[in-house]
Amino acid sequence: MAKLFVRNIDARGRLVRGGMAVALLIGAALMFPRYPAVAAALAFSGAFLLFEALRGWCAFRACGIKTKL
Repeated sequence: MAKLFVRNIDARGRLVRGGMAVALLIGAALMFPRYPAVAAALAFSGAFLLFEALRGWCAFRACGIKTKL
């Protein structure tokens, strides 16, 4: 289990994922009054991206998909 979340992105990738997470979480907060289901999906996505940024781990890279960052 220790090798499950091994760091596979650098500081630039972490910064990009963190920025995307903040954008999604802000979008979720703005959309919540009118579209709560969409806001929940955005909030979940933002939280997952925040986890990736803090951990230094990318789910796509862990699955073998190459990303540019």
